Amino acid sequence: MVNSSKWELSKKDMEVDVRFEDFDFETTKDIEKLNGIIGQVRAVEALDFGIHIQNDGYNIYVSGESGTGRKSYSLSLIEKVAKNKKVHRDYVYVFNFLKPDEPIALSFQPGEGKTFKKDMEFFINRIIKETPKSFSGSEYESRYQDIVMKFEQLSGAYLAELNLVAQDKGIKFVPSPKGLMSFPIKEDGTNYQEEEYNALEPEKIEEIQENSKSLAKDFNEYMNKMKELDLKISDKIAHLERQVVDKIVSYYISDMKEKHEDNKKVVTYLDDLQQDIISHTGFFKGKDKEDASNPLAIFRREDPKQFISRYDVNLFIDNTDTETAPVVLERNPSYYNIIGFAEYRNENGMYTTDFMSIKPGALHKANGGFLVINAKDMLQNPLAWEGLKRSIKTKKIMIENPFKQSLALMTTGLKPEPIDLDIKVVLIGDMYIYSLLYYYDDDFRELFRIMADFDIEIEKNNENEIKFAKFIADFCEVKKLKHFERDAVIETLKYSIKLASEKNKISARFNKITEIIYESNALSDENQDFIKVKDVQKAIQKKRIRNSKIEDRMNEMYRDGSYLIDVDGKKVGQINGLAVMQVGESVFGKPSRITASSYKGRYGILNIEREVAHSGSIHDKGVLILNGYIGNRYAKEDIPAMTTSITFEQNYSGIDGDSASSTELYVIISSIAGIPINQGIAVTGSMSQKGEIQPIGGVNEKIEGYYDVCRIKGLTGKQGVIIPIQNVKNLMLRDDIIKSVEEGQFHIYAISNVEEGLQILTGLTIAKIDEKVKAAFKKFSENCDEKKSEKGE
Repeated sequence: MVNSSKWELSKKDMEVDVRFEDFDFETTKDIEKLNGIIGQVRAVEALDFGIHIQNDGYNIYVSGESGTGRKSYSLSLIEKVAKNKKVHRDYVYVFNFLKPDEPIALSFQPGEGKTFKKDMEFFINRIIKETPKSFSGSEYESRYQDIVMKFEQLSGAYLAELNLVAQDKGIKFVPSPKGLMSFPIKEDGTNYQEEEYNALEPEKIEEIQENSKSLAKDFNEYMNKMKELDLKISDKIAHLERQVVDKIVSYYISDMKEKHEDNKKVVTYLDDLQQDIISHTGFFKGKDKEDASNPLAIFRREDPKQFISRYDVNLFIDNTDTETAPVVLERNPSYYNIIGFAEYRNENGMYTTDFMSIKPGALHKANGGFLVINAKDMLQNPLAWEGLKRSIKTKKIMIENPFKQSLALMTTGLKPEPIDLDIKVVLIGDMYIYSLLYYYDDDFRELFRIMADFDIEIEKNNENEIKFAKFIADFCEVKKLKHFERDAVIETLKYSIKLASEKNKISARFNKITEIIYESNALSDENQDFIKVKDVQKAIQKKRIRNSKIEDRMNEMYRDGSYLIDVDGKKVGQINGLAVMQVGESVFGKPSRITASSYKGRYGILNIEREVAHSGSIHDKGVLILNGYIGNRYAKEDIPAMTTSITFEQNYSGIDGDSASSTELYVIISSIAGIPINQGIAVTGSMSQKGEIQPIGGVNEKIEGYYDVCRIKGLTGKQGVIIPIQNVKNLMLRDDIIKSVEEGQFHIYAISNVEEGLQILTGLTIAKIDEKVKAAFKKFSENCDEKKSEKGE
């Protein structure tokens, strides 16, 4: 019999050691604040480099699983850097007097945008208030009367000229409210009375009428002169009004021009503003006499309030109270939230907008600083993603309506002047999204050249263990929770190491650790001041129980015999394999019976799962690998005339992975050679064609799952699990299992090749096993040859 104890592991191989060397503390309340992040050296260096490099295309993609601190640390580092960057400029949008649909963007030093808006409001209010006063003043009235008097003199002279010609023909023209009227006159120049005119001979009346008609040319010349005179007089009055308004505007606008003399674009706008006001004096000089006497005049003029609104200032970006460069975390990266938009309003069934309705997007708010976006959220808005890339490439933010074609018939649109963009964009996501973008989006490769990858595991060393304790101290302090005792910290660290599934690693999924901190506080006694180790253990156990419904149901089926499994005795062609199942947060091991049957035939190894399409490609590969091992070791001389069918019993949902390939080899050899296998020993481990054992995942869950079934069926002291020797570093078993191992009730074997596994399972030497297998192959071949002879083949 083979002594299998040389492959058996001891207690120290199954637990993790945490000592906090050179770090003495009683509770986390005694620990100083954590500075920075635990581990993640590669990611931190990449992020720091990406933040500081100023060249185009060096935006950052922060990769890693949620809970690793990728977002919180990135934001903290970005905010630290932002404090040393200057505050970006203010921006306002103003009316474009030449192209009303293309509002102008003006930029100012921080805080000056708000001041400019106030100055403009004061300026316009003074113009509105002071202009009517100037038009009612004596200076304006005197100059206005001079123009009117000149008009009256010239118009009187033109009329006198017309009447001089008309008098010779017995006609006189007299002005009236209805225009110029003609009347017949006597030879002495006096007017006919109505009775006198009616008493005239018909021939005389006809003569007068003919004379009146003959004056048409003279009358038209007079009217043309009056029109020209009216235009000249109107121009002079308009010129006078412009002079009056210009004088007022120049007086009040000079301070603004002087204040912004170094900002040429602002001065240009103020010049255009001044000319626009001068061109629209009617809106500032007060109500005309015509308007007061003519109720229809209101329909000929624009609403004054609506007109004056063109001089408003849209304070678009205000950095008055800002002390650092902006850091913006956009949680809803829609197109409008990223690029900005113009609000529309419904006016009589027509959607309209104006420059005062332009709203900033995240790019505007983060301009001069940093914009942080979740990559998955960003990609769920394709228009926003394209808009973001376009803005980064062009270094300009162009506010456009992406749906303007469908709205063209029902809206008035705007095309605001683009604003220059100076920004560092940080996308936060996982490696899967990064890979998709890198391979399928050329722009992404050009624009996001820095990848800071946060690992889900960090090295377990003294420095990181101390930082882990500081992390708990910080979290308890910030969240106003009870601090942890030293042993409670150690227990929490052990939980983190088990999450990492490797003894020399600590899990970087700190969201899982904060859950234990919260739940330990919730489950602790109200009258205790600090969290004890029992509180942490209770929190971990409660979490497991909350998520173990499926696992418990399966254990019930092992208990009542619904799942067939033997954990005692020896059998040919039967073995217990181990798989891992995950249901939500719950991950647990599931033992499965694997059986093999060997008989005469030519099919070699027949994988039943593959035949019914219940196996994945990796599992099929594993079966082919073990087929190669058997052929290389036992069939170099003769091809065995046999078939061995193999299957996972009671498997109805499919199977994949190669972690059972060594297990399948053992049961196949047992079936071929008729060698009984110890049913108390379950097996997990992948294998190569050379018989080398390869590591697998979920080793702790597999062992714990099989141990629970053995405990249900009854521990015999002969049960255990064979694992790859490479997985010893992953062993962190429950205390009850370690205790059973210490007491000799359960055994863990670590092997490096399948020959060692065969000896543990059968109790035979490998030489004896090889002898039996070759004898079985020979027997199958001989039987096949006899059959051929009988048939005359």
